Amino acid sequence: MNTPLVFDRSLVRRRLARALNQGYADFLLVRAVEDLEERLSTVLRTFSLALDVGTPTPIAAEMLRRTGRAETVIRLASVPEAGSILGDEERLPFSGARFDLAVSLLSLHGVNDLPGALIQIRHALKADGLFIGALLGGSTLTELRQSLTQAEAEIEGGVSPRVAPFADLRDIGGLLQRAGFALPVTDSDVVRVRYANAFALMQDLRRMGLTNALHDRRKTPLRRVTLMRTAEIYAERFGDADGRIPATFEIVWLSGWTPHESQQKPLRPGSAKVRLADALGVKEGGPEDEPKGG
Repeated sequence: MNTPLVFDRSLVRRRLARALNQGYADFLLVRAVEDLEERLSTVLRTFSLALDVGTPTPIAAEMLRRTGRAETVIRLASVPEAGSILGDEERLPFSGARFDLAVSLLSLHGVNDLPGALIQIRHALKADGLFIGALLGGSTLTELRQSLTQAEAEIEGGVSPRVAPFADLRDIGGLLQRAGFALPVTDSDVVRVRYANAFALMQDLRRMGLTNALHDRRKTPLRRVTLMRTAEIYAERFGDADGRIPATFEIVWLSGWTPHESQQKPLRPGSAKVRLADALGVKEGGPEDEPKGG
């Protein structure tokens, strides 16, 4: 079955390269790296060989080296970068189970085949290897999405795809299981950033490489009058009392382990060794113990 082309992957790479050349807006990525460091602090293990899959800058790989969480880190970058392997998150250039840890921050939301990318990451990990990833989730840029839709409908009489469809938190756990990961865990971190206006937000999106790279995007630029109306609607519908506007970014976290016999497994129904009442330290009651009506 052919994977639907949601993103123009070559354009995704060009947009990221432009953002890096202009000065990458890294506030979300810095937050994600700090969160990754905290999450790894609960894992009582040092990883001998780690893989960074497509994080936009080397900041995650640098943290793994600086903190000593990984002895060696190999970084796969989607644009040319000194000291990194140039490659695509959808086609990992590794054979066999080599890595003890794989991380990917703010990258996998831009792939066409997320289930396939997760499967490749699992195949690259050794047994009992850990994957931790973060990608933009479904509520990201909801204010901009709604404002653009209304402005285009008013001004141009129709709507074209402008903002990427981000993954929903409820679906991610299922994708991890489909990819063969054990002990999957998902959660989300909702970040709200305030801007002077919609144009300041759009400038930051450009500096993160997040401007429109949809495969079925309209090839002509958005008309100036539509942009102006988008900014007006944004301010009217979502603006704060001081005139600034909020922008929502949802960072969805996902983690899982490659299966290993040492991992905890759920008990079969009826196989518990201790009664619930004993574990809770209470008397196990029956119908005769129910309060009598007076």
